[in-house]
Formats: sequence, structure tokens, C-alpha cells
Amino acid sequence: MNQVFNFNAGPAGLPSEVMLEVQEEILDLQGTGLSILEISHRSKEYEAINDESQQLLKQLLQISSEYEVLFLQGGASTQFAMVPMNFLTAGRVGSYVHSGTWSGKAIAEALKIGETAIAASSEEDQFKKMPDLQHMKLHPKTAYVHLTTNETIAGTQFQSFTNTGEIPLIADMSSDILSRSFDASNFSLIYAGAQKNLGASGVVIVIVKRDMLNRVSAHIPDIMNYRVHANSGSLYNTPPVFGVYLVNLMLKWIRNNGGVKAIERRNQLKADLLYSTIDESGGFYMGLADPQSRSTMNVTFGISSDDLEKKFLQEAAQHGFVGLKGHRDAGHLRASIYNAVTFEQCKALTDFMADFQKRFG
Repeated sequence: MNQVFNFNAGPAGLPSEVMLEVQEEILDLQGTGLSILEISHRSKEYEAINDESQQLLKQLLQISSEYEVLFLQGGASTQFAMVPMNFLTAGRVGSYVHSGTWSGKAIAEALKIGETAIAASSEEDQFKKMPDLQHMKLHPKTAYVHLTTNETIAGTQFQSFTNTGEIPLIADMSSDILSRSFDASNFSLIYAGAQKNLGASGVVIVIVKRDMLNRVSAHIPDIMNYRVHANSGSLYNTPPVFGVYLVNLMLKWIRNNGGVKAIERRNQLKADLLYSTIDESGGFYMGLADPQSRSTMNVTFGISSDDLEKKFLQEAAQHGFVGLKGHRDAGHLRASIYNAVTFEQCKALTDFMADFQKRFG
């Protein structure tokens, strides 16, 4: 195989150990004679995977018994609609923190369901920084506060969160869940697509406080109802079996590599290496996010010349670096350094960046 350094923003790379385990079990799962791709979701083997995955996630995030863990289909984009469908009732307001593209998509979906308000926004700063959570303006009829913890396109990330008291706090953590430690008890609901830090596309994880389920209306379709899925143990309909299996392997990989705090230390070292290369380039490379809001997952940067950026991408591809082109809405360059990306891969990239600057700077 040619050596490839995968910096894609998602679906992202997976650890080689996990991929090898999938390869071993793809034809015969645990001696059943069946592939994970064809096993019944009603089988005792899958139910064991489902239950173990829920418990592993609770352990890694130190989630109390007050919470349910769900494995659903549709990705985070479906959650943009499910959250207001379940909790934005008549006479209440969904308060949203607007921090960039993905929070904007969540707001757009909520507007189709009910009334919304912007609690905080960094639109005036072109979303180059995260909004100030300490000075949110909450509507008196707020049903919940929703925020996106990491904006993959702009490369911004909340460095800390706030306690909203009696008002439920809901978070889209699709691009940084299990990449760093945080106090999950501050949140009433967390959702995350798995394809960046926890597996492959096709499954979304929902962590919901049990008392939130009492607020869910009975007048929405069952397939969109969190309470129905919780009462069914994520088996109301055929779940994304392979996706949950892969999440299970990723959770074990995180556990076996020291847990969330160890992963966080490694992620910080990777981010520090890339940002120092950008900052110490004398202006050849330019960071695109405000330094106080820089993401440890998505490093966005540019070069002063469009022609040089094209040259950079061309040469990077020749050297096996994949996924460095910025999102079409932002342009420039982006290195996504999720959990599975190694420090050595980041070092290879910064060595290439230094060499490129030496030749063209």
C-alpha cells in the first residue's frame, strides 16, 4: 500500500488496529459464522454489542445513570430537526448559539418547527471566533439552549462551557466528542455523528437525560421520538448494526489508549505542533481562526497567494497528504486531526510545510 496521511474532515481515518480487527471479523463475528454485515439486530451477539457500547460510552464520559445512550440513524443533520420536534413546544422558544455553518443549519431546521432566538453570535466576527457564553441573552420562554461545540469549517471550538441552570443545555458534539474531557452533567442532551472520532458514517450517538424524555410530545412520529427509542433500547427499528459495531471497537480503542484524558493530551500535542508551525512561519502561513477559539480538531490556515495554495495542495497530494483542501464555503487549507490521526502523521505534515516554505517563501 502507498503511504497515505489522512487529514479528511469526515468521514475521517480510523486507527489501523481497529481496521485490522474489522478485517478479521468481517467474515465471521465471534465464531457465529456470520458477518457483522448480515447478523440480525435481534441476535444475542448484537444485543451484547449494543449494551456494551452504551456502557463503554458512559464509562469514558463518566455519565451517570440519569442518562440514556441511544444509537440512531440519520447523522447529526437529522438531530437538527429531532431536537426541536421533541422539545420546542408551542409557546416556548429555542435559544441557539450561532457560531458558524453547522449551528446555522441547526437554527434553520428549528425555524421550521417553532420559534427561535439567537442567544449569542459571532457572525459580526465572520465566525472566526466562538461567541461569549457568559453573556448570552436568553429569551424568558426558552425551552432549551443549543450550541455546536466545534465548527469544522471555520476551525473554531469552545474552550469551556457554561452552566445554564434549570434551562436544558443541548450540544452538537459531532466533531469533538471523546477528544477532550468535559463535565457531561452540564448537558441535558448531547448528539454526535460517529464519522469523525467514533467510527464510520451511518450512526449518530445521542446522550439524553432521562427527565428530558418526559417533555417529549406524543404527537410526533415514533421514528423521530427520543422516548420511543429510549424505551426500545435503540432497537425500535433496525439499527445501523455495522456502525454500532465500529463505535464499539473505537470506544475500546480509546479505553485501551488511556481513556479520554490521555487522548486529550495527545490531541493537544498534535494541535500545538501544527499551530506553532503556522505561527512561527513569519507570515508565510496564516491561521484563519482567532487564537482564543482555535480548534484542536480542525486546523484552518492559508498562504498569502492563491497560486501557492494550489501548488501546496498539488505537492501535498503527491506526498500522500489527503484532505487538506479547505471546505468550499471557507476555501484555503484545513488539516483535520481527529483522534485516530497520530502525532507522527502531524509531524510529517509540518515537515512538509517547513520544506514548502523553504522553497517558496
